[in-house]
Amino acid sequence: MRNRGGLKIRLLIGGAIILFSLFKYYSNREVNEYTGKKQSITLTPEDEIAIGLQSAPSMAQQHGGLYPSQEAQDLVDRVGNSLVNNSIARNTPYQYDFHLLRDPEAINAFALPGGQIFITYALFSKLENEDQLAGVLGHEIGHVVGRHSAERMAKQGLTQGILSGVMVGADGGAGQMAAMVANAINMKYGRGDELESDDLGVKFMIKAGYQPEEMIGVMQILKSAAGPNRVPEFQSTHPDPENRIEKIKEAIEKYR
Repeated sequence: MRNRGGLKIRLLIGGAIILFSLFKYYSNREVNEYTGKKQSITLTPEDEIAIGLQSAPSMAQQHGGLYPSQEAQDLVDRVGNSLVNNSIARNTPYQYDFHLLRDPEAINAFALPGGQIFITYALFSKLENEDQLAGVLGHEIGHVVGRHSAERMAKQGLTQGILSGVMVGADGGAGQMAAMVANAINMKYGRGDELESDDLGVKFMIKAGYQPEEMIGVMQILKSAAGPNRVPEFQSTHPDPENRIEKIKEAIEKYR
């Protein structure tokens, strides 16, 4: 009887934790005025800017610092600022800064909350023209405008709260199963963010006068870099490059 009573208490506490997590998540729903997408976000734009500025130096350090060429950095700045100044990005409260990183091995580009955007020299050196660079930077600007980092933080808070509730109210096996489900959900959200950023990137490229078809070339570069042993899409936060190419073609038709 005592064990049954303890289980009932654990279930009540676990349920309360889950309900609180759901309430916190859904009470912070708002429409992103730049994308029209409804999101759950707990950070203000000022919070996002502060997080990005605080994190930028350590992120650069992880990739060997900045690439030692002012000419190359000037090109990145010129293309990035052209995309911002000719699109809805200029109306956002974010501070856009573009950083060319020294890293010669990791083929990557990424954005921190609030407008700090990075591209490694490993990727920069493989790009064939300025339009492809615009494709990469436009995609990353899309992450900032879409507030994907802030949205992801809120979603991780929700899944962590649900996991905590399950772990309190159930046995270890159920908790492990819940963790696997939560991880799969977050991956799905990640793929959705990537596709939205591709869509926004195409829109920004067209507005700034770049050829959006060159973003397809970027996808081919990424596919080639991943090689034949790339992770299957359902196990990855990024959609398969072939799927992204199809969506990019649709976006080109839509915005042109």
